[in-house]
Amino acid sequence: MVINPRLNTPISTAELERRWKTVRARMDEAGLDVLLLQNNNDHMGGAVKYFTDIPALNGYAITVVFPRDDDMSVVMQGPLGGVQTFSHEGNGTWRGVKQVLTTASYASAFFTKDYDSELVVKAMRPYAESSIGLIGTYQMSYSLVDYVRRAFPKASYTDASEILDRIRAIKSPEELDLIRKTAAMQDGAMNAAFEAIKPGMRDSDVAATARLYSQRNGSEQGIYMCGSFPLGSPQKFGNRHMQNRIIQRGDQFALLVEDNGPGGFYGELGRSCGVGKVPQEMKDEFAISIAARQLILDMLKPGTPCSEIAEAFNTFMRKIGRDEERRLNAHSQGYDLVERPLLRLDETMVIEKNMNISIHPQHIAGGCFSWICDNFFVGESSPERIHKFPEEIIEIG
Repeated sequence: MVINPRLNTPISTAELERRWKTVRARMDEAGLDVLLLQNNNDHMGGAVKYFTDIPALNGYAITVVFPRDDDMSVVMQGPLGGVQTFSHEGNGTWRGVKQVLTTASYASAFFTKDYDSELVVKAMRPYAESSIGLIGTYQMSYSLVDYVRRAFPKASYTDASEILDRIRAIKSPEELDLIRKTAAMQDGAMNAAFEAIKPGMRDSDVAATARLYSQRNGSEQGIYMCGSFPLGSPQKFGNRHMQNRIIQRGDQFALLVEDNGPGGFYGELGRSCGVGKVPQEMKDEFAISIAARQLILDMLKPGTPCSEIAEAFNTFMRKIGRDEERRLNAHSQGYDLVERPLLRLDETMVIEKNMNISIHPQHIAGGCFSWICDNFFVGESSPERIHKFPEEIIEIG
């Protein structure tokens, strides 16, 4: 079978088969007959792509029915009453999918809320009295789960997100190779942005330079957060809506390139620069960021509980008189910008080999915003940094 040449860096069929086999084995262990998952974006909605190699986009839901003993059914945006059927090998775009059912539903039109659910129930009819695992309930629509529960009152329902989280967190050789390509693309995007920056540009102009480079080199989606500010008036970077400031000489400028690369895998690279000479206080605080990151790296070994790393980090920050992390300073990445495990006190997973961990400690002190952000692969004994961009504050002009 020839893969559709329109697809941007498709995953191999062998890799998809590996995923399906692994998930079905875990379903068998858990006594699950079928999985139900729904995503509506490819920033935090990567489960659909993990199963199908097709991303959910822009608020349009894609729902996947994944049986333990049969090929998938997909419900998605399209003509009312649309039906396509395939063999297991598929049509070059869909693989491992026996049918795609389409309907014209929109989250902004409340009266269409049951259109997708009606088709999902049709696809799940053989499992009306089975054990159903729900994947990613945080993102699933209330209308979908409510409709299915009412349609199949004799079925049992389990939140099976943990099962998939633990599978996705360990990257295969093909996945690791694609993540390396994402990191190389982000190195190029950061270089392009810092080469372009100059006084008189708006923050958004710099972010647009990074976005252009990435999308010319395999990226499909991502965020490009940045911010400039005078030394002595530190603040964190912001999204596009907060990027209208004009850059001045003497500013500090911070840029985060957090996008997916060829194949759809996310990484994130973040650095600061001085628009002019970099003052000593920026260098001093950056040294603290490096030391804080090293503490995490020293503990980033297979078997280490993520909660222990988070506690050790906050203990270190308190000891040196800096604010502890109350949100997130490190996490896995894959088809999601933020993927489990999270290095936080409430995370139950441990570090394992072949995880892709983004580490981005940050703090505000000494009149500046200080941070560093790179991705690391977890090895047997020590992690490997996969970005190649210099680990320093860049001086512009």
